[in-house]
Amino acid sequence: MRRSVSPLRAALIVLLLLVIGAPFVWMLLSSLQPNAALVRPGNVFSPGLVTLDNYIRLPSATNYLLLARNSLLVALISTAIAIPLALLAAYSVFRTRYRGRAFIYNLLLVVYIFPGVLLLAPLFGLFAVTGLLNSWASLVIMNVTFAVPFSVWLMRGFFTSIPNGIEEAAAIDGATDMQILRKVIVPLTAPGIVVTATYTFVLSWTEFMFASVFIIDDRLKTLPVGLEALVSQYSIDWGLLSAAAIMAALPVIAIFAFAGRYFVEGITSGAGK
Repeated sequence: MRRSVSPLRAALIVLLLLVIGAPFVWMLLSSLQPNAALVRPGNVFSPGLVTLDNYIRLPSATNYLLLARNSLLVALISTAIAIPLALLAAYSVFRTRYRGRAFIYNLLLVVYIFPGVLLLAPLFGLFAVTGLLNSWASLVIMNVTFAVPFSVWLMRGFFTSIPNGIEEAAAIDGATDMQILRKVIVPLTAPGIVVTATYTFVLSWTEFMFASVFIIDDRLKTLPVGLEALVSQYSIDWGLLSAAAIMAALPVIAIFAFAGRYFVEGITSGAGK
């Protein structure tokens, strides 16, 4: 029997949805208004002034297509590297037994919780010496570094829920460790892999701090950094900025529409183990 939701809980859920959704609704409405109307005191939304001009001007005013392509390439490369690394690391710390396994797992978590801003200056010098500064390789390295530890934690619930007998049966049949991983573990942890891919892609797509420091060439800048140019010292085109934010959020919304169920399952499974 399905339990009924108490009025207090329902009210809290509605309030939470309003708090979370209000900025997105405001951003969407602002993207459909001319900038002159948005800067008018006391004006919130004028139905008679609805226009798509902000979206039409977006490619030429912000070089949006180039920025989106750069962000997409960086996010896809980071995801393609992070998935096998997180999978192998999770298999190592959750499905094998060796001395120091717990220490390695704790070390991974320490890497994740370490403030990234403290690494900004030393990494800038390191990438400058190695020739990786002003290249996508520097962004990929940082995205993978911060995505893999958290992804390993997310996959913990999926790995610890697999019965040991499955691997033992495969080993008796003559399967090697890599065959067990590829043919047994990977299919059973497919939702966890989806979680890892989703998290890494969103992290890479929205990363701003390292991209704003490590990338100097305008042709290599990613979307969050490129859109910063819309905010100047003396004026801000709020309509264009809102349209750019909506377009930048669409890939993330599409990914969560497809993989949101797996992402929630990964978080709850990882937290419950």
